Amino acid sequence: MKIIADTGKCVGAGQCVLTEPEVFDQSEDDGTVIVLVTEPEGELVEKARQAVHICPSQALSLAE
Repeated sequence: MKIIADTGKCVGAGQCVLTEPEVFDQSEDDGTVIVLVTEPEGELVEKARQAVHICPSQALSLAE
């Protein structure tokens, strides 16, 4: 599984970072998402799925 982030859609809400700070961060410049772990494994897979689900701007997606 691979995490795909569309920074053009990102509104910087930070829900992804709150869900899993090991996988996501935010840009200091504009608050948009930064994916730290593009291909999560183990427990991080479920956290990534949760982050994609709760993203208010639908800027995150998963490629299986």
